[in-house]
Amino acid sequence: MNELPSLVTDLALILILAGLTTLLCKKLKQPLVLGYILAGFLCGPVVDFLPTIADQENIKLWSEIGVIFLMFAVGLEFSIHKLVKVGLAGILASLFEVVGMMTLGVGLGHILGWSTMNSIFLGGMLAISSTMIAIKALEDSGLKGHKFAGYAIGTLIIEDIVAIFLMIILTTLSQSQGISGMSLLMTIGQLLFYLALWLILGIYLLPTFLNKVRDLLNDEMLLVISLGICFGMVWIASALGFSSALGAFLAGSILAGTVHVERIEHLVAPCRDLFGAVFFVSVGLLVVPSTLAAYIVPIVLITLVTIVGKIIFLTLGMMAAGKDIATSISAAFCLTQIGEFSYIIASLGTTLGVTSDFLYPVIVAVSVVTSFTTPVMIRYAEPFAAWLARIMPKGLRDGWEKYGNNDDDSALQDGDWLAFGKSYLVSLLLNTIISLGIFMLGTSLLLDLVSQWSWGKAAVCLVVELAILPFVGQLLVFRNSYMTALWLRGIKNRLPLLVLMVVRVLLAMWLLCLPMYWLLKFHPVWLLLSCCAMTLLLFKFNKFTSMYLRIEARFLANFNERKLHEQGDDLHQSLNEQLLVQAFRCPAEGGAVGRSLQQLDWGRLYQLKAIKILRGRKHINIPEGGEQLKANDLVLLLGEAKDLENFTYYCQDSGLLQTLEKPAVTLKDFIAGQSDATVGEQIYCCAVKMAEAPRYVGKNLRDSSMRQDWGCFLLGLERSLLPIINPGPDIVLEAGDLVWVIGSKRMGECLVAEGLV
Repeated sequence: MNELPSLVTDLALILILAGLTTLLCKKLKQPLVLGYILAGFLCGPVVDFLPTIADQENIKLWSEIGVIFLMFAVGLEFSIHKLVKVGLAGILASLFEVVGMMTLGVGLGHILGWSTMNSIFLGGMLAISSTMIAIKALEDSGLKGHKFAGYAIGTLIIEDIVAIFLMIILTTLSQSQGISGMSLLMTIGQLLFYLALWLILGIYLLPTFLNKVRDLLNDEMLLVISLGICFGMVWIASALGFSSALGAFLAGSILAGTVHVERIEHLVAPCRDLFGAVFFVSVGLLVVPSTLAAYIVPIVLITLVTIVGKIIFLTLGMMAAGKDIATSISAAFCLTQIGEFSYIIASLGTTLGVTSDFLYPVIVAVSVVTSFTTPVMIRYAEPFAAWLARIMPKGLRDGWEKYGNNDDDSALQDGDWLAFGKSYLVSLLLNTIISLGIFMLGTSLLLDLVSQWSWGKAAVCLVVELAILPFVGQLLVFRNSYMTALWLRGIKNRLPLLVLMVVRVLLAMWLLCLPMYWLLKFHPVWLLLSCCAMTLLLFKFNKFTSMYLRIEARFLANFNERKLHEQGDDLHQSLNEQLLVQAFRCPAEGGAVGRSLQQLDWGRLYQLKAIKILRGRKHINIPEGGEQLKANDLVLLLGEAKDLENFTYYCQDSGLLQTLEKPAVTLKDFIAGQSDATVGEQIYCCAVKMAEAPRYVGKNLRDSSMRQDWGCFLLGLERSLLPIINPGPDIVLEAGDLVWVIGSKRMGECLVAEGLV
């Protein structure tokens, strides 16, 4: 009879013991992770009366695969949309906690006489709370639906992201102990750049690929493809100097935004549970009672620092976000433990060979103790908050409560500056990272192919320049609704806005110069002339803008794929409700009298469309650009709320038009409220499938004759369920687009005649 391999017998032992110990933990209402650790301890070298693991190297390999599955599962549950919903409370609380606990951990390690790397890794292990333990404790206590629990869970989401970056920094520190601080900073910056580029390319490519093969996917194929993506990302991460855990997390987070994520989570769950169990059992294998006895003082000190430190820093973070005493303390008391991420960071230190053997079992002991104390802390959070409120000085308590009554996270910032700053930074970083990524990939991949030819570098430079032009061109696009609002509302805003515009122009010029300088060593004068010529090219020709808009639409559709499918039919309703109609009167003394709509150029300046002019009893629907305004004309403008708000402010300041007391109404309500008008006087709105109007497909809006043919305005379109409101004239129509148009009776007759509605 053949002897079974040791791996099979080891797995049998692990899974049998893990099954029994987790049943015990379930009966005692304790987190299952404690059962796995207990199973690892029982099958380890310390316990003599039970069989022992024969080949720990194989189990170590399986545990590393377990980390990959755990991080992949964390990524699948994460999405940037969830991150946006967390709000200021979760962000500030997590930042306060991570910085504070890192500092305490490093300081405590030095006090205990540990090495610098042991101290740094200790700080990292203490910085991240346990999602598993915290949520389990909240569920068992029946408090998960409370307001403070929402803030605690939001903080855990941010901590998971911070933990990923923390692992990058710890890995870089471990591998770069001999380099200077500036070199270390540059190394970390390079890693973060690759991380962002990788995420952008993943969002653009992976959902597109899955949608192309959707009809071919069954559960088996989807599982294999998903795990292939996961381990492929792990492989690439390792090649670029990242940890395997980071690659797995990124793979999961990219797939989290797709419509397949629920199926993937369901299919991956058994693999995650199996290999995750092996990982947690391997943690228990390192628990040695003699080591714990020798380090009982550090264990007690670290446990106290963990509980007290997290309470202090999390409470301060919640308080800084404007939360009241009871909410701040209750949320903080939920997160006074360490868990799975601490094990992963400890495993990272062991794998890199920079931490001592005693640190792993010490941190496991602290995790076990804080797992048991967490339910107690949650139970006594409210009484402690009441006691603290009683003993707190009245002035401090009143000030905190007054500050805490403001629950609007956005109240701390000017709304327009915040919105403009967000769009400005996202656009700046996104286009810069992609442009640099194209340059780096192009020079590294193409140069070797053409190195034998004298003109090889020039060819590579041309290819790279053409590839980055669409993205560099977007750095030269400044205007949006919030910038317009800031520009109109004060002269003091104009200097910083101009500075930000100049920054974008200079960055665009630098990106254009980079390939020419790096590959061709252009003289500075020729470099400047070439750069200026290409900048003018970007302003004059819109072909590059069209290319960018197609790429951007695909990226946004992939990024929001899951959210868009969840909204479903609400997309049509959102278009009708997001666009508003507002009436303005043209006074006799106003500056608009005698000027045509084309001269006024409200579409370019304010993204507004004049859909009707009421001149006495005459209705001028969808007026042409040459239509001149006359005194007492009533002009109905269509646009988004912010654009109408900006235009109203401009009219009040300039006297161009008079604003009426009647408020703006949604397009839906405007269309429905035309019962008093005759059929010829009414405005109509409908959707047209471009697949049924192929003569417009492949053309941009500027070159298409849609408005002249149908006598309409294009309000927006849906592409892969992504709503694009008020699209620019350079966007190219595709066969799958659903186009929303607004027009008069003539438009309806044309569409009916062509069989489009």
